[in-house]
Amino acid sequence: MASSIYYFTPLLTFLLLASSSMAALVEEQPPLLKYHHGALLKGAVTVNLIWYGAFTPARRSVVVDFLESLNSTNTPAPSVSSWWRKTERYSGGGASVVVASARQIVDEGYSIGKSLETSQIVSLAAKGGRAGGAINVVLTADDVRVDGFCMNRCGTHGSTRVPGRFVYAWVGDAGAQCPGFCAWPFHRPVYGPQGPPLVAPNGDVAADGMVVNLAAVLAGAATNPFSDGYYQGSAAAPLEAVTACAGVFGKGAYPGYAGDVLTDEATGGSYNAHGVNGRRYLLPAMWDPRTSRCSTLV
Repeated sequence: MASSIYYFTPLLTFLLLASSSMAALVEEQPPLLKYHHGALLKGAVTVNLIWYGAFTPARRSVVVDFLESLNSTNTPAPSVSSWWRKTERYSGGGASVVVASARQIVDEGYSIGKSLETSQIVSLAAKGGRAGGAINVVLTADDVRVDGFCMNRCGTHGSTRVPGRFVYAWVGDAGAQCPGFCAWPFHRPVYGPQGPPLVAPNGDVAADGMVVNLAAVLAGAATNPFSDGYYQGSAAAPLEAVTACAGVFGKGAYPGYAGDVLTDEATGGSYNAHGVNGRRYLLPAMWDPRTSRCSTLV
């Protein structure tokens, strides 16, 4: 089974940008994502979830509510859905996510062990089916070790070619293994400027960190699903819709500072988007093809 893998390395990319001045890159020399004329995901895209390992119901609900927020029209501004609608600005695409009909497969018994290679992630993703209009997302629990996790990636997305092409993504729960790498800005970073961490908006550093990474891989999967959509740099490790804007969550962001975001007066949680069921989320900036700049919600 052939596959194309895209690496999401938020802290590593953030540090590389920081070394050249984040402010200069974002404000004076904005990234330029080139369209390589390939197919993008369009219309109603179903997200199928494969939960691998033991997740608490509370942690799962944070993620599921985020997905259901992507297409909600009943949440106040700034909203998760307004963040997602930026994908519609990418020529050739415009995906709306339908979660109500999504499949959720739960594998709490670690059917293939607690140490996984990329090929095994793809096999798990295949359990979600091979529908062309879907993204099969594998979420691994905090005691599952995945090749490259916490070293050069926090999640990936890619596609298979045979038998039957489908789009998949993976995000790991970094709460126990590397919150300083994959749950920033809710945890002090392992490297780089050591600013105080933000308070996770849903009170769970791991879950809120997973949402940040999931947002990045979903945006990448929608706008560059088959390695010939929108990206900058090498097709093997590209900067995409969100990873091109690493470390930016609000206006005025710079290395060690996520930017000006909103604060929940009751909990102190930092957020920039409203979701369903009263949820609040902190979502990363997304590159806007209309302006060729990284766009934030606040």
